[in-house]
Amino acid sequence: MALISTLRTKMTKFVVGFVALAMGAFIVGSDLFGSGPRSIFGGNQNNIGEIAGTSISRDEYQTYVKEREDNYTMSFNRQPGEKERPTLQNQAWELMILKYAVRSQFEKTGVKVTTDEIWDMVQGKNVDPNVKQSFTDSAGNFDRNKVVQFIKNLDMPAPTNEQMYAQWAESKYRWTMFQKDLGLGRERVKYENLLIKTNYVTAAEAERDYHNQNDVAEAKILYIPYFAVSDSSVKVTDSDLKEYYDRNRAKYKSKFSRNLSYVSFPVVPSAEDSSKIRKEAEKIATDFKTVADDSVFAATNTEGRTPYSKYTIATLPSSIKKDQLLTGNVVGPFLSDGNYKIIKVVKAGTDTIYTAKASHILIRWDDETPANKKIAKEKAQKILKEIKGGASFAAKALEFGTDGTKTRGGDLGYFSSGQMVKPFQNAVFAAKKTGVLADVVETQFGYHIIDVTAVKDNSSYTVASIELKITPSDETHNAAFLKAQNFAANLSGVAAFKEKATKENLNVLEANQISTNDQRVGNLGDARKMVTWLFRDGSEGKVSEVFDLDDDYVVAVMTGETEEGFRSFDQVKEEITPAVRNILKGKQIIEKLNAQKGTLEELGKAYGSDAVINSSSDIKMNSNTLPGPGLDPVAVGRVFSLENGKRSAPFAGENGVVVVELQNKTLAPEVGDYTMFKNELLKNLNNRSGLNIAEAIKDGSKIVDKRYKFY
Repeated sequence: MALISTLRTKMTKFVVGFVALAMGAFIVGSDLFGSGPRSIFGGNQNNIGEIAGTSISRDEYQTYVKEREDNYTMSFNRQPGEKERPTLQNQAWELMILKYAVRSQFEKTGVKVTTDEIWDMVQGKNVDPNVKQSFTDSAGNFDRNKVVQFIKNLDMPAPTNEQMYAQWAESKYRWTMFQKDLGLGRERVKYENLLIKTNYVTAAEAERDYHNQNDVAEAKILYIPYFAVSDSSVKVTDSDLKEYYDRNRAKYKSKFSRNLSYVSFPVVPSAEDSSKIRKEAEKIATDFKTVADDSVFAATNTEGRTPYSKYTIATLPSSIKKDQLLTGNVVGPFLSDGNYKIIKVVKAGTDTIYTAKASHILIRWDDETPANKKIAKEKAQKILKEIKGGASFAAKALEFGTDGTKTRGGDLGYFSSGQMVKPFQNAVFAAKKTGVLADVVETQFGYHIIDVTAVKDNSSYTVASIELKITPSDETHNAAFLKAQNFAANLSGVAAFKEKATKENLNVLEANQISTNDQRVGNLGDARKMVTWLFRDGSEGKVSEVFDLDDDYVVAVMTGETEEGFRSFDQVKEEITPAVRNILKGKQIIEKLNAQKGTLEELGKAYGSDAVINSSSDIKMNSNTLPGPGLDPVAVGRVFSLENGKRSAPFAGENGVVVVELQNKTLAPEVGDYTMFKNELLKNLNNRSGLNIAEAIKDGSKIVDKRYKFY
C-alpha cells in the first residue's frame, strides 16, 4: 500500500481526468446509433516521448491518433480539420498515458473488470446511464429487450448489401469500442474508490473545523498599504533580490519552455479590394431588383448567415431608414459591420406588438408616506420645469437620476408592450409625438420625468439580405507576404531583429514561457506551426521563416529557453522585484509605527492620511479576510492569537502593514458530537482525491513529451 500513501501526499495539483473521454467516444448527443452528431470526448528519429519508462514510437502514437480521427469521422460524417486535430492528438496521448502509466497501477492494486461486470452494465441490474438513454421505448423508458436484440443483430453474419454492411460494420465497431471504454471507466471508478477509502478525518480535525466556522472575534485593524511609500524612496539591491529568490526558490519551479519575439504583417483589405467588392455588390443590387425568387437569390449570393430576416422598428439597423422600407425596394449596397450589405424588402406590414423608445429620470421617495412622496414629486416637477426651460435632459439625468440609466442620459432604449410597468408604458404609448411629457408619471418605483424619443410603432419588415465580406485580394496577400519576407531575409540575432523592426516602425511583441503543446502564441490565434518551429528548429537568436497565420504573416526570433526544473535568478529577477520592494516598504512603515506610542487611533493619526482604521465584529478563522487589508490569512490568524484587549506589533501582511487589536473573542461552546463537520471534511477530501489521482500518477511516471518534433 506504499503507492496509496504516495498518491495521497501528491494530490494537490490541477484536475486531470485520465479516462474522461471513455464514454463520450461512443455516446453523446442524439442517440446511440442515430445519424446526428455525437461528441467524442474524449532517442531515434521515430521516438516522440516516454511514458513510465516505455519509449513511445511515432508509429504507435499515430495508430492512436488515427483511431481518434476515424471515430471523429464516423461521429460527424466529415474528416477532422486543422482546428480539431490538436484535440484528437491530445486525446490519443492521454490514452497512451492511460495504457502505460495508469493501467499498470490498476494491475498493481488488483483492480480489474470482468466480462460479467460488463454484461451487468449493459443489460443486467446496474445498467450504465448511457445505455439507458440510448435504448428507450416510445414513452422514453429504458427497454432492455432493445439492447438484447441489438446485440443479437451484431452477432449475426455480415449483411451482403453494401449499404447495410456499412451500417452494420459501423455499429459493430462502435459497440466494441464502447464496451472497451465502459470497462476502462469502471476500472477507474474502482481504483479511485480504493484510494478514497484510505482517506480519514480525525476527531481533532473535525473539532478544529467546528471552531474555525463558529468562533467569532471582534477587533480593530490599523492598515497602511504598501503604496503609501513611494517606489523611489526604496532601493532594491541585487542582494535583496537574491536573498528573496533563495528563500522562495520552490515557487519558481518550471517546465521546459522557450521564449520568442515576433512581428506581424496584417493582411488588411486595401481600398482597391473594397472598391472591387463594392462594384460586385452594386451589380448584385441591380439584379436583385428584378429577380422573381428573392429568398433563393439572397441565399445563393450571400456570404452571411441570415439571408432572410424580420425587423421591427426596434431591431432595424441604424444604416437603414424607415422610409426606405417599401415592399419591393432594394436598399444598398451599404457598409454594415465592415461588410457590404444589400437588402430587398419582401413584405412591409404590422405586428401585434408595439415598441417605443424613451429616456427617463427616476426620482425615488425615501418611503411611501404621503409627506415623503410629496417631497419626491415636487423635486421631480422642479427638474421637469428646468428641462422645459432649456436645461439638458441628459445632464439632469446624470445629476439626479437614481437608477442605472443615469450614466447614459436616462436612455432606456426600445421596449415592447409588457416590458415596463403599466403607468410608465401607458404614458409613453399614449404620446403622439416625441419630446418631454408635460407632467411627471408615478409608478411603484417613484416619479419619472419622461422624454419620448420614438413614439409607439408596430411596423414589421420581412427582408432578404445579401452580405459580401470585404476580404483582401491575392495581390494584397502577396504584398504583405513580400514585406514579411524582406524583413526576415538575411536576419540573425535578437538585437538585429529588434533593431530592424524599430527602423521599419514594426511593433515587437513578446511571448514567453511557451510550452511544447501550446496552440496559441501571444495575441495570435492558431499558431501551432510557430510553436513547432520554435522547439524543432529554433535556437537562441535564430529568425524564423514567414508564417502564414490566417490574417497575419508573422516572423519570429527565439529569445531564450527555460529548462525543466527551477527558473534561474536572472529569469525571475524582474518578476520578484515588486514583492521585494514591498518587503522593504513594510520595514519602513513598521519602523515608523514602532517609533509612535498611544492608542490605535493615535498611531494612525501620527502616521498620516494613508493609515486606515477599520473594525469588525464578525471575524472568523475560515474567512481569511479583514476590512482594510482584504485577503490576509496571516492577519486573521494574528487576531485569534491575541488575548482580549491586547494589540499585536506591526507586521507585514499581504497588501500592507497591519496592526490588530482584539476587543473580544467568543469561542463556540464545546459540543458532544462533531460528526457533521467530520463528514463534510471527509467529503471535500474525497472530492479532491478523486480529481487529482491521475495527476499524481502522471507526476510519478516521468512523462517526456516530444511530439513537437513532428506535430
